[in-house]
Amino acid sequence: MRWTLAVFLAAFAAASYAQDIGQIKTVRGSVHLERNGQTLVAEPGMPVRQADKLVTGDDGAVGVTFLDNSLLSAGPRSVLGIDRYSFDTTTHAGQFDASLQKGSLAVVSGKIVKQEPGAMRVRTPASVMGVRGTEFLVRVEEPAR
Repeated sequence: MRWTLAVFLAAFAAASYAQDIGQIKTVRGSVHLERNGQTLVAEPGMPVRQADKLVTGDDGAVGVTFLDNSLLSAGPRSVLGIDRYSFDTTTHAGQFDASLQKGSLAVVSGKIVKQEPGAMRVRTPASVMGVRGTEFLVRVEEPAR
């Protein structure tokens, strides 16, 4: 019985770890992460998972490093969704799709784009950008009211 429980717990821990695709490295000001209907205060060292949404306040900024060494930084008043992320640590093949609903985003692409140019995409309310280079900036203005 104990052995079965230990195997179950180890498998559960491995499944939970497998969901971690990156880590929050820096936080400034008001930043939270939305995951599975919960709002979590963002802190350095916190794991990032597929389907997470990073939200920064008026004074907020967040920096995230992903498994392929992609670096993303979102500035004040940003809403960034991590829509899809897959990365093979052996072949460096993968796919990285994110959506910037508003705000600003600076990116230094990692091994996924080096292996397969165009494997990273950033969607905005008005366009989809396929990333073929290594560094870029995106800004989505809020509509005038």
